[in-house]
Amino acid sequence: MSTEFSCTAYGKWILAGEHSVIRGYPALVFPIPSRTLELKYTPGPQALELQLHGNHGQELQLLIWGVLEKAFQLKKIARANLTGTLHIESSLPVGAGMGASAALCVALTRWLGHLGYVPQNEYYDFSRNLEDLFHGESSGVDIAVALSGEGLRFVRNGERKSITPSWKPRWYISYSGKRGVTVDAVNKVKDLLAKNPPEGQQIDRNMAKAVETAQEALYMDEANGKKVLMEAIEMAAQCFEKWGLNDGEPTAHIQWLRNQGAIAVKPTGSGGGGYVLSLWDKEPKQEALEKLIPC
Repeated sequence: MSTEFSCTAYGKWILAGEHSVIRGYPALVFPIPSRTLELKYTPGPQALELQLHGNHGQELQLLIWGVLEKAFQLKKIARANLTGTLHIESSLPVGAGMGASAALCVALTRWLGHLGYVPQNEYYDFSRNLEDLFHGESSGVDIAVALSGEGLRFVRNGERKSITPSWKPRWYISYSGKRGVTVDAVNKVKDLLAKNPPEGQQIDRNMAKAVETAQEALYMDEANGKKVLMEAIEMAAQCFEKWGLNDGEPTAHIQWLRNQGAIAVKPTGSGGGGYVLSLWDKEPKQEALEKLIPC
């Protein structure tokens, strides 16, 4: 008989490296402490049932059985063998670029690990296989941060090195007002690369330079680091501009953040909507704070 189990997986935001990370360039990714998915398992005799709670729990209703079915196929688990209740509480909006699908895949993988189906050294690869359901081709960056719960320098199929800034930037993310569709954004970038390889490759290199610059900034002292971090964020923002992933609501929201006093702003995640990262010189005004999530 299995025992009770619980775990927490964090949402994520990306400082720099979006899209180019799929092609082997590095990315800098951090967890969002205030946005999580919590899973609790209670053993019982009944067929496996789900209870969804939290601001965004119900949004998982449509996803969760698909993820579980894929997991059962991969590990040849008969659904009838699983009993008890899964309670999932989520404060992560689905489809907003905060890594809700990765957090779900990681939490379910840990639970299956607890039941003895997935060894711990397979957690990363198994979670990533599950996440391919959502992205077609997962770089694994969301999975890595959901598993580790710490800031990472991430390279696809390569390094996952923890990052601890030597100062505390005043950075926030906020919703652009429009859902971003990851697959659409990824395809838009791939189309540009196919039509104009030199330009596409140059944008990737520029994004990689933004990653290196941002990482240097985080290890400087605050006075120097802030200026360099501003440059890095704006460098990454230019890449989104060139990919054509800022149109409509994101552009208006970026302008609003600048008007409120943000010193650097860029989309975070796949772009085309979703969330926007902003860096501030001083504490934002109350009306802005109401829309901002601390990083």
